[in-house]
Amino acid sequence: MQLKKNIEFGKIKLDLIILTLIVFILIFGSCFAESGLEGKSTNIKILDKISSKNELVKLQNGNEIKYKDLLIKSIKCSNSEFDDNPEITAYLQVKDLVSKNNDGVFIFNGWMFSSSPSLKPFDHPVYDIWLVGCY
Repeated sequence: MQLKKNIEFGKIKLDLIILTLIVFILIFGSCFAESGLEGKSTNIKILDKISSKNELVKLQNGNEIKYKDLLIKSIKCSNSEFDDNPEITAYLQVKDLVSKNNDGVFIFNGWMFSSSPSLKPFDHPVYDIWLVGCY
């Protein structure tokens, strides 16, 4: 009878230790994962397909800039924690100011990835945008 109580107490103690570890990882793991990976500004390159010229544009996250016929806003950007093949991601919103059916809808609204620009491409007849950096 005593042995059965000891086994049950051991199982409860093990469950309590596992639960404590899970809570610790959830609380403190996010603090370590986010350290220094999020940037305050996003660098993008914009290609004018008509003139074949590209320009590097630095966006402060949260601010909009007007580039020719585009209104571009970077919401958030981050760098990956791996140094060998860094992944840069940014959440961008782009409006075309010339479009006749401009009812406040973005022509691009989503995450852009530096290593896979074709994953969610920016599709515009005149301009091409790709992500360069997050600082």
